[in-house]
Parts: sequence; C-alpha cells; structure tokens
Amino acid sequence: MTEAYIYDAVRSPRGKGRPDGALHEITPIDLAGQVLAAIRDRNGLSGEEIEDVAFGCVSPVGEQGAVITRTAVLAAGYPHTTSGIQVNRFCGSGLEASNIAAAKVKSGECDLAVGGGIESMSRVPMGSDGGAWPIDPRSAIANYFIPQGISADLIATKYGYSRDDVDAYAVESQRRAGRAWAEKRFARSILPIKDVIGEVVLDHDELMRPQTDMQSLGALAPAFQMMGTMMPGFDDIAIMRYPDVEKINHVHHAGNSSGIVDGSAAVLIGTKEAGEKYGLKARARIVSMASIGSEPAIMLTGPEFAAQKALARAGMDKGDIDVWELNEAFASVVLRFMEAMNIDHSDINVNGGAIAMGHPLGATGAMILGTVLDELERSGKSTALTTLCIGAGMGTATIIERVN
Repeated sequence: MTEAYIYDAVRSPRGKGRPDGALHEITPIDLAGQVLAAIRDRNGLSGEEIEDVAFGCVSPVGEQGAVITRTAVLAAGYPHTTSGIQVNRFCGSGLEASNIAAAKVKSGECDLAVGGGIESMSRVPMGSDGGAWPIDPRSAIANYFIPQGISADLIATKYGYSRDDVDAYAVESQRRAGRAWAEKRFARSILPIKDVIGEVVLDHDELMRPQTDMQSLGALAPAFQMMGTMMPGFDDIAIMRYPDVEKINHVHHAGNSSGIVDGSAAVLIGTKEAGEKYGLKARARIVSMASIGSEPAIMLTGPEFAAQKALARAGMDKGDIDVWELNEAFASVVLRFMEAMNIDHSDINVNGGAIAMGHPLGATGAMILGTVLDELERSGKSTALTTLCIGAGMGTATIIERVN
C-alpha cells in the first residue's frame, strides 16, 4: 500500500465560542475557507493538485450545513474540480477526517488531499443538529444515556480522582499552554484570521487563562451536580450501569473541562511522488490509524483502546511513542488514559490542551495532529500518537513518525 505523508498543517486560533468572541462575526464558511486558502498558498499550490478535502463538523446544520466542506473549498478559490466531504464522528471528527484523507492517499484514490475540520460554536451552538441518541428511548434507555459531564464525573469517581487531582491537572494545562505561546511553539501552524476588510481579528488562542491557580479553580462550583442529582437524575442512571459506584463525586466545572470555542484546521497529506512533483517537503509519515467503539455510558474511556489498536496495527508498543497528545475534553479523561497506558505526565499534552485553549468540536482532532507534529520537530523526537475521546463511546487515534 502507498505511504501517506503529512506535508503541512495549519489552524486558526481558537476564539471564544460566544457572541462576544473575536470570531463570532466570522462565518463558518469564511473561517474554514481562510484555513483552506492558507494550506494551498503557503505550499505554492494552485488548488488543482488537491483532489479531495475532508472536514469534520459536529453540528452540520444552518451555516455549517449543506456539506460545508464543499462550500468552503469554493469560497477559498479552489477550482471546481476539488471535491469536499463533511465528516461527523463527534469530537474525533477532525482527526477522522484527516485519517480519511490519508486513507484516500494510501489506497491510491488521491495523490494529494486535505483533512481537517470546522466548528463555529458561537454561531451554531453545540447540539443544534439534535439526534436520537439522548432522546429516543430505544437508544437512551437501552444504553444508559448520561451527558458527557456526568460521564467525566463517573470516571473520576470510579477511578478515584479527587477534585484536587482534576484541578491540579487543569492548572498545569494552563501553565503549559501559556509557556507554549510565550515560546512561540505554535507559530508555524497558527493562521491569524481576518475580517471582510482584511483586518486581523484574532491571532492567539482567546480562551487561555495562564494565571489560573488552585485557589481560583477551588471557587468554582461543580457544573454537573444539578443534572446529576435533580431531575432527571442522571447520577442514578450512571449507578444503574455501574453499580460498584455508590455515589457520583462531582468534580468537574468550567475550569477543568474543555472550553467552547470557534476554530478550523487543515492538514495537507499526499504520496511521496506528489511531494516530489510539487516541490513539497514531507514533515511526517502516517504510520497507523484506528477507530474503535467503547461502552457508551461511561463513554470517554475510548482513547486507551484506540491507542492500543493503533499500536498493534503498527507492530509497536507504548515504549515506541515519544510524544502523546490526548484531547482534554475533561481532566479525568486524561488522568484515566495516563493511568491505563502507564504514561508519565511529562510525555503527554506537553503544550497544554483544550482545558486551556478550547475544543472546537469538529476541528480539534486536526488541530492536535498539527500540534504534535510541531512538537516532534521542536523537540527533535521521532514518533507521536494523537487520540480523542468521543461521544456515545468511541475513540480515534493516529500514529505519525517525523521525517528528517
């Protein structure tokens, strides 16, 4: 099978996902279009060379509907010969879209493709697309549906992570993100976003609070206690599914959970021959990709199984991975992954994550793939594994190897 290489990765800054956020006035089409234009222009391409674009989008309705990828491709000035597809695997959509682009390259369907994602959470709120999973009794009752925040608190309770544990993790995420920005570790990948008159509206991750400490987080009330203990009483459903847990300890809040933000990202992927033909320098080889389903009530433990599957497919073990990147949906998700995989905190999310910078659902997977690629080059290390937990119980993972 043909090898797939990453030639470039670019992302927007993450903007606060509410009406006072810097990107609220930027339409999803324009946000995705600016990123697509950048991945083309900074690599000296016309656009005709890129055969297909796969973008993740978790709420593909309203301004993000009607296969937003194709609309953004045209808005970016690509030729009409470049096709586009919208992908939804919840929080893993951006990485899944990048994996789809890589699979097209590996299979011989495309010589050069783009994966990535878009989510404008200030303009198209999370959950706008509805869906049967939480409301249809055939799904919700049979699978013990609970919201993700309750699931995160269930993980913390089941595996013994205290409020201090999750808060301490969040403080460190903010510290690492602040250091990464101060040291310009994201500089190669960040695309400042402009308005209709060409003025830059955002050039940094807007949500960061590097001054966060244990005292400031300690003042925040648990975010999911009300929905857990009052109507409709999701704690009881969690305990029905996991009767070994006597009572849910609600430890998550806005400060140790991923922030709601807007953002977009793109990853340029192609064959070795395409790179040579168009004068592109390969930055990494895609070694392995995997997606899995996991138990849908606890929901957020999928990354360990996706990582294990990706490692097995590559004939590798965890000792072969130098840098790990796991989306910080909630602090307990990362704590559980580190424990399950026996990974030291110094080797994972070394530049902070979504707790500090935010989680633009459909774009995050592609964003952190670019982040870990930049980190391999900065640190001179060789291999990285990127993964995300996913709603309804899934996980997606990708292993890459830096090309010298």
